Amino acid sequence: MTSRYWVVSLPVKDSSSSLWNRLQEQISKHSFDTPVYRFNIPNLRVGTLDSLLALGDDLLKSNSFVEGVSQKIRRQIEELERISGVESNALTVDGVPVDSYLTRFVWDEAKYPTMSPLKEVVENIQSQVAKIEDDLKVRVAEYNNVRGQLNAINRKQSGSLAVRDLSNLVKPEDIVASEHLVTLLAVVPKYSQKDWLACYETLTDFVVPRSSKKLFEDNEYALYTVTLFTRVADNYRTSAREKGFQIRDFEHSVEAQETRKQELEKLVQDQESLRTSLLQWCYTSYGEVFSSWMHFCAVRIFAESIMRYGLPPAFLACVLSPAVKSEKKVRSILERMCDSTNSLYWKSEEDGGAAMAGLAGDSETHPYVSFTINLA
Repeated sequence: MTSRYWVVSLPVKDSSSSLWNRLQEQISKHSFDTPVYRFNIPNLRVGTLDSLLALGDDLLKSNSFVEGVSQKIRRQIEELERISGVESNALTVDGVPVDSYLTRFVWDEAKYPTMSPLKEVVENIQSQVAKIEDDLKVRVAEYNNVRGQLNAINRKQSGSLAVRDLSNLVKPEDIVASEHLVTLLAVVPKYSQKDWLACYETLTDFVVPRSSKKLFEDNEYALYTVTLFTRVADNYRTSAREKGFQIRDFEHSVEAQETRKQELEKLVQDQESLRTSLLQWCYTSYGEVFSSWMHFCAVRIFAESIMRYGLPPAFLACVLSPAVKSEKKVRSILERMCDSTNSLYWKSEEDGGAAMAGLAGDSETHPYVSFTINLA
């Protein structure tokens, strides 16, 4: 799919159909590999010149917002597809691929009545896109919250012995729990195990001799048991810490283990459900935002054409997708379609001409209205 398009409008002298035929002929002759399409814009309500100028000040800012939301949803789709391991789907608007929607654009009269003032149409588009963006934030936050909880549990289960959950490593027979005796779990640095075995019996009085047993070892630490009298447990913790050994709090409970297991299973199910529903919502919402964006582009090309060429509206709007190597050639063709006496005035500084700032702050300076749409 082509991802970069130019939306341009050319001033019409005689008739738009003859200009369209000339443009097609020139493109076919000098840049045959450049697709060119009519961009069909209805007769929108012009209003006053003052209202157009006021609208022109906001066009670029509004375009950046709408385009930004579409890109945000696209990135979310790509991330969710990657995490889910599903094959990337072609993005569509009501089942039509987005590139086809752009090149065969048809104004939605029911959604955006052409008799409405342009300012009202733009505000309507912005309002709808803003609602979708707010909804996106809420849905992503809900998904990320569950994902974060699950990641925290996974870190506890797979992290180092200093922080991980020990319930899967310690068996009931490893623990001595009576009225007078208690078993503590010591996290010992991997390269200090000899030190531990040499001193654990003497860190306090009343330690059961030869009671330390290694239960598990990871890349950083080893997990040992030690059994002692309950009344010296607090002193033992302090002495062990002074020697660089960590005593982990642990209480073996079958009920607690089962509860944690059920919580984990529910979080996994919730994450999968939220991810699936978020992805489907993103597919649908991307189509809605993209449609709004293309209607905004139609308003923009219409308004800038009026400000550039004057009233009554007399311009040909079209969409082109030239290869990078053909861009200069296509620009030259488009320039020849305009009034040649005006061409030098509009040339860019790169071509040595007197550069003129584009209308509505557009950075693309040509003797015709032009802006670029990036679909990727």
